[in-house]
Amino acid sequence: MSEAAEGPLAGLRVIEMGTLIAGPFCGQILGDFGAEVIKLEDPGKGDPMRQWGRTKPKGHSPWWPVIGRNKKSVTLDLRAPEGQRIAKRLIAGADVVVENFRPGTLEKWGMGYEALAADNPGLVMARVSGFGQTGPYAQRAGYALIGEAMGGLRHITGEPDRPPARAGISIGDSLAATYAALGVMMALHARERTGRGQVVDAAIYESVLMVMENLITEYGLTGYVRERSGAVLPGIAPSNAYPTAGGEMVVIGANQDTVFRRLAEAMGQPGLADDARFATHGARGERQAELDALIADWTGGQSTEAVLALMETHGVPAGRVYRAPDMLDDPQFQAREAIVETPHPVFGSVKMQNAFPKLSATPGRVRWPGPALGEHTEAVLAGVLGLSPDEIAGLKARGVV
Repeated sequence: MSEAAEGPLAGLRVIEMGTLIAGPFCGQILGDFGAEVIKLEDPGKGDPMRQWGRTKPKGHSPWWPVIGRNKKSVTLDLRAPEGQRIAKRLIAGADVVVENFRPGTLEKWGMGYEALAADNPGLVMARVSGFGQTGPYAQRAGYALIGEAMGGLRHITGEPDRPPARAGISIGDSLAATYAALGVMMALHARERTGRGQVVDAAIYESVLMVMENLITEYGLTGYVRERSGAVLPGIAPSNAYPTAGGEMVVIGANQDTVFRRLAEAMGQPGLADDARFATHGARGERQAELDALIADWTGGQSTEAVLALMETHGVPAGRVYRAPDMLDDPQFQAREAIVETPHPVFGSVKMQNAFPKLSATPGRVRWPGPALGEHTEAVLAGVLGLSPDEIAGLKARGVV
């Protein structure tokens, strides 16, 4: 395991006290770009993400190598006063704390921001929760699906004749964690001027709301409530998934007038671009289903490769609907190293998405996969806090680490 400090965040120390996705994904982003992320985990089973997903030998989860990557695992009982004292000492020398406990938990442990900032005025604390640290809902349990529903995403996801669907991933957690990481960068930049840290309060429902485009404004100005529309955006045509002769699907986006004209030429039906039914963006939107049926009838008689080749030749945005095997075989993924392989002590090696976005001078990278539970406990307690082997042995004997 390489411990070399590199990347734009090298020299930044982060203490991560979160579990599952909403907090740890924030830590993953920071660790990807060189921050030293020290993850504090319960001495028993650690972060539940170690067991989630399709487990492999001895209960090892394929999820943990990703969300735990580039982090140091230190076991510490945060419910015990002695564990809290050790955590405070670690935080006193840190730049950032990331946590996603229910609001009030850290305060109950004597580790609220004011208490921690008294010893470390420059501390930035990223707090990720379902509803934020304030307001009437703050104390409620808030998982991603609740934030996605409250933020408006669930209502518009799925087919119109069925109940709301989910995105297939815990997108609310990931969005909140991403905004938390962005907030950390803003707070650190502000610290450069003021010398003082602050709290980054990232709520899942607000993070979802942030990406809901003009949903609120549209309702406020027109009274229109956006509803589920399946694979299309109402009034934006053509922009859909279309079948091919091989039983696959291709997505095509040609809703702009000039692009639609190129699509019509690729289909061998250039007259469609001048047909009054489809000649303008508005007209195509009004006859969306009719136009999609015409395109599907054409793509259905072509192989996937033929359709994509024609789209490329005519400059029409199009592509396959990818699954994991497609990503591993694709030359674009390979050329940009979008997927990397890293050694793993149990699996031999693991493939996973690389660090994004790409920075030209100081890129991030996957230095190691998620570590074993407590793998760095002794090294951190000795190296960072200066504890002796006997002191660490005593902490182990008392179940603190």
